[in-house]
This record gives sequence, C-alpha cells and structure tokens, in this order.
Amino acid sequence: METTAHTPSPSPSPSPTRTPSAGRPLKLAVVVASNREGRFAPVVADWFTSRARRHTGFTVDVIDPARTELPTALTGDPSPAHRELLAEVGARLAAADAFAVVTPEYNHSYPAPLKNLVDWYHAEWHAKPVAFVSYGGVSGGLRAVEHLRQVFAELHAVTVRDTVSFHQAWGLFGDDGEPLDPAGPDGAAKKMLDQLGWWGRALRTARAEHPYAG
Repeated sequence: METTAHTPSPSPSPSPTRTPSAGRPLKLAVVVASNREGRFAPVVADWFTSRARRHTGFTVDVIDPARTELPTALTGDPSPAHRELLAEVGARLAAADAFAVVTPEYNHSYPAPLKNLVDWYHAEWHAKPVAFVSYGGVSGGLRAVEHLRQVFAELHAVTVRDTVSFHQAWGLFGDDGEPLDPAGPDGAAKKMLDQLGWWGRALRTARAEHPYAG
C-alpha cells in the first residue's frame, strides 16, 4: 500500500492590516456651484443631499457659496476676516474624503463662484474622488460637467464615471422639492454614490498608506 507523508498544515496567514480609517464613514462634501439670485440650486442640492445621507457609508457636509462668500481677488495676503473664512472652508475641504459638485450650466460651462472656490485651494483636492450632479435645459448641465472634469484632473482629483443630470430641471420637481418621477433620479444617484464610495474608500486607504505627492 502506498503511503503519503504527512505535510504539516501551514500556519494561518496573519489577518490583513486595516488602516484606522477603514471602518468609519466617508466624509462627503457636497459643493453647491451657484449663488445666483433666484437660483434653482437648493432644490437639486437638497434632494441629492437627502439621498447621500440615506446611502450607507457617508456623512455629509454642504459647502454653499451663497452662504460662504469667499473673496474673488486671489491674493497671498487676504484680509484677516477673509483669512479666517478661507481657513474654515479649507479645513472642511481637507477633511473630506470625497466631493459631489451640484452645478447648473451657464453659457455652456459652470458658474464663476465654483471656479473661485476651486482656485483658492490646491492640496485639499488631491487624490480624492469627485462626482457631479448637474441640471439645466436641454443639455442637463452636462457641458458644465465636461469642463469640470478637466479642472479637477489638473488638481490631481479623480472624477467618477457616472453622473446625475436633470434636463429641463425646472419642470421635474414638485412643490415639495421631490422629483415628480423619482425612480430614474434615485437610481442614478445610488449608482453614482456607489462609485463615489468605492473610490473614496480606495483613495482614503491609499493616502493613509502612501501620502500623495502632488
């Protein structure tokens, strides 16, 4: 009878090391692009923010230029009041693990207040994912989104593939701020937030293990 020598079982592999942040929710900063008088932005932003808060894995901070008026003249020596405001907004951006930009389309692009907010900061955007919720007329704000992808690429950020867009947005919401036909927008928001969560967790772990040099 042929016998087979017994080979001791290998020792169990050690459990993979988890970074301290691995289990905590992602901090999502929702950046509202418009501060225009009579803007439709709050309707879309409030709707999206409610979906983000329902989605598992996120805590949400809303940064709104209508409530946070940054100086429009870029300078290395802002006034004390502006310096304090810039530091407060910068700390919120730096703390974020991911961003979602809610933008309309103005003249085939995105609003000036958003560009101003983006340009005041640099490292705060690095190696983080950015998603887009857009609204407008026939185009649904998608031309603004395409311009923003180029801007955030320059800032070493990663833009997620899927977006949420509202075409002829003013006729799509009821008086309660909810979409008249919620199935499509809710499904699009979930898909985008799933992608944003994947990138957010992956990049947060990567930044913790290998600090990004931009």
